[in-house]
Amino acid sequence: MPDCDFSLHIDAFGQLQLTEGGRSEAVTPVRAFPFTAADEGLALIGADGHEKRWIAHLADLPAEQRQAVEQVLAPREFRPRIERIERVSTFATPSEWRVRTDRGPATLTLRGEEDIRRLGQGALLIMDAQGLQFLIDDVAALDRASKRLLDRFL
Repeated sequence: MPDCDFSLHIDAFGQLQLTEGGRSEAVTPVRAFPFTAADEGLALIGADGHEKRWIAHLADLPAEQRQAVEQVLAPREFRPRIERIERVSTFATPSEWRVRTDRGPATLTLRGEEDIRRLGQGALLIMDAQGLQFLIDDVAALDRASKRLLDRFL
């Protein structure tokens, strides 16, 4: 593990703080490849929008700093995984979908087919009208009825 000439911690306001050279500033962690290589390539972005520090591998950080980064990322990366598509209101868009996710039942509104993005390796990212992202890890793993409904939109 490389030596860290900086440290990360969460302050009293819940913000991630980068401290180096005796100076501390709030930063926002941003993954370079959030779906394909989530633990590789993480930028720490300052309030001015510029990258303050690059972390090649999250595992390179000491455990408590890694946990602080993951704690800050968790709410921003909330993506329920769709396990089953129960029904769709119409095959035209906008369309209301009732789905079962790893977080329980949910209803999402698909504005258009362009809100379904292929991620590779059979994965899809579906953005609902409210901006919430739903993930399908593997289309092939869905049940037959879910695949049939999904095929109408792909």
